[in-house]
Formats: sequence, structure tokens, C-alpha cells
Amino acid sequence: MSATSDRVLERLTRLHPKVIDLALGRIERLLAALGHPERRLPPVVHVAGTNGKGSTIAMIRAGLESTGARVHVYTSPHLARFHERIRIAGGLIPEDRLLACLERCEAANGGAPITFFEVTTAAAFLAMAETPADYALVEVGLGGEFDATNVIERPRLTVVTPISIDHQQYLGETLTEIAAAKAGILKRGCLGIVARQEPGALGVIEARAARMLAPLMIEGQDWQVWEEHGRVAFLDVQGLLDLPLPRLIGAHQVENAGTAVAALRALGMGEAACAAALTGAEWPARMQRLRSGPLVEAAEGAELWLDGGHNPAAGAALAEALGRLPRRPVHLVVGMLRTKDATGFLGHLAPVADSLRGVSIEGEPATLSAAETVAAARAAGFADAIEAADPAAAIRDIAAAAPHCRIVICGSLYLAGQVLRDNG
Repeated sequence: MSATSDRVLERLTRLHPKVIDLALGRIERLLAALGHPERRLPPVVHVAGTNGKGSTIAMIRAGLESTGARVHVYTSPHLARFHERIRIAGGLIPEDRLLACLERCEAANGGAPITFFEVTTAAAFLAMAETPADYALVEVGLGGEFDATNVIERPRLTVVTPISIDHQQYLGETLTEIAAAKAGILKRGCLGIVARQEPGALGVIEARAARMLAPLMIEGQDWQVWEEHGRVAFLDVQGLLDLPLPRLIGAHQVENAGTAVAALRALGMGEAACAAALTGAEWPARMQRLRSGPLVEAAEGAELWLDGGHNPAAGAALAEALGRLPRRPVHLVVGMLRTKDATGFLGHLAPVADSLRGVSIEGEPATLSAAETVAAARAAGFADAIEAADPAAAIRDIAAAAPHCRIVICGSLYLAGQVLRDNG
């Protein structure tokens, strides 16, 4: 039977008993055995934070590529296929290239304990080091200081998007503990772009930067962004930019756009690249309108939207984005992991939604059951919350009872991936 990347990926999941084990020793050992590909990357923009990382990277990428630059991108998790995590000079990594890099990493690792994310990060760095490009955009997987991506010693730029409470079991229970983990990407002498933060988080970031002699450009101090008259205004020491609204929907995307523009300005990009960043970015499962496919057909004329947000801050952003759309009845289809604050997420959505259907996430051991999601919804203030067998059944049920409504599937990127696969 011929080898495929899926078979290798399945083998790699068995190399370490823990799914997440934040440390750098294992990946440093593997990268050394591979000849240190992380030291041969093009200039790296390293991005950490709780919310907005993917959208910000998508905008930075769109801005850079509008100038003709060749851009590598490494993000996680994927939605439908693992290949989505690695973009090589503008396109998804081809199957043969992914397979070759994974097999080289597997051989170099020699069966030693290593997490799935660590070994696949090494494969991504290997692929990116061996193809010429102008920039590499690298998203932290979890946290920052002990994340596998934090082996990059001299990034061209670091970026910290808004930090909020999430992943407490790995990063700490308080905002300052979480901020300390994420500020770990700041490197000695390397410029950091910092989005708007809670005061406690910002204090931690500034203290880390001072220790590392890392200059910062901070929203509200060194640059500002706001929406005005259907446009985006961005102001820094270089001057005022008048930019179009982001293609990505929601007031939080204006904030993300500001972070992306600040990063692009720091990289020497001009106004045209900054405008292209906002209008050209695509990022699936972030307030994404689904317009064709079997699930859209099941909706029978109702609008169908998909969002992968999964923590309280993301719930607030989704509620705000829904409030900006033309008024229609809103019905939610929700599946979440038990590692997330389901009641906190749903509490922001109860005032803007008419009903909720709870589903479990297929193939995810940590999924909440449909009944548990419904219980969390009722605790968050939903009066009309019931279980559904799966997203398709929930969509059909809602569409039959409320024609021409707005159906929003949300609660998890893993649920979003299932939906995108089911929708073809």
C-alpha cells in the first residue's frame, strides 16, 4: 500500500502520550538532527495571542503578496485537511512535498517521544527552509514561550494580538500568567507589534520587552485604528491612512486590521499594500457565509454562516458581528470542547439569538455531548435550547420552523472543519 501523508500523520500521533506538552527540548533535538531548518527560514513574522491570530496573519499575507512578495505561512489547527496548515510561497503544500518532509522528520526523530505538533512544526520549517521566499508568517500553536514555534531565535517581527482567558489548564488561571506565556515570543532587540490589551496583560508584555531590550509599538500609544464613515483610519508616527473596511466581518476585524497594518508598516510596506491587506484577506470559519453545498441546500433559503470562535472574547465578537448584519431571526447550531468555557462563550450570544441546537463534534474525544451543550446554553440564558443529532439535522429542523432566518454554526474550529467537510 502506497504511503500517504495521512498515514504518516496517524503514526506520528502515537509518539507521545500527551497531546499537548509544552517544552522545547524535543523539537530542538529533532531540528538539530535535520540540520536546523529553522535557522534557514526567510524573515519571520511570529504571531501569538488569544484571539485574532489567524485573521491578522491572513491580512498581513494579503498585504505582502499584493506587492509580489513570496510568502510562507504556518498556522493551526486545520479545518478540513492538514495541508491547510502549511502554505509554501503562496500555495498549500503539495501532497508529495508534505509526505517527503514528514517522512524525513519521522526518520530523524527515530521513534523518540515527541508531540504531534512538534514533529509537524519541524516538517513545516523543513518545507519552508527549502523553498525560496521573502517572508514566513508563523502562528504560535499554544501559549508562546514553550510553544514549538518559539525556536526561532531572530524573527524579523513579533506580533501579539489581544490576550484573554483561554487554555488555563496549560497556561495558568490568570490573565497575567497567560500573558507571560504569550510574551515569551518577544526576542532580544526584535521589534514587537502589540494589539490593544487589558492593563494587566500589557504590563506583563512591557516588562518582558524591557528585560529583552525589545522595542514595542503598542496600540493606543504608538498607533491607533478606528472605523469612521464606513472606512478604517490608521494613525502612527508615519501619518494617517484612510483605508477600506476589512473584507472579514465584525468590529474586531477592524482591530485585527490595525495590528496587520502596523506590522506591514514596520516591514516597510506602503499604503497600497495596507489597503490590499484589508480587502484581499480570506480566512475560513471566521464569520464565513456559506453560499453553496449540501448544507446550504438543507437550509432551504435561510442564510448559513460559520464561525470557529470558542472562548468568551470570541463569543462577544461574534455577537457584535451578528448585530451589524441586516436584522433577521438568528438560530445557532453549537458544538464545543469540554476544555472551553461554554457558558462564558454562549452568554454573549443569548441576547442576540432566538434559539440554539446543541450537537456533539464528530471524532473529537473532548467534545461536549449535545445534552451538555444544551445545559450550558440554558445556564447562559437561552430559553429555547434543544439537542440535535448533527449539524445537518439541526439545519433542517431550524429551516423548517423558521424560513428565511439566519443560521449560525459556531463554538469550535473542530466543528467548523466537520461542517466544511460535510458541505463539500
